Amino acid sequence: MINLDKNTFEEEVLKGEGTIFVDFWSEGCEPCKALMPDVHQLAETYGDKIKFCAMDTTKARRLAIKEKVLGLPTLAIYK
Repeated sequence: MINLDKNTFEEEVLKGEGTIFVDFWSEGCEPCKALMPDVHQLAETYGDKIKFCAMDTTKARRLAIKEKVLGLPTLAIYK
């Protein structure tokens, strides 16, 4: 699982190769924390086929809004 920030998002996701799964989350989001173990399990199971990333939106609010993240948790797949 790759931890993204506003400096790495473009390179890892927008310019990345193949299928990329992004978990947009926040430290204060309890549903995000509840979902995280399942996302990590998916990364372990399918990490050889899909790149798994996570981004804490509290550190990159403008980027999250640009990516149309209007609520949390948000799970997105990029190709």
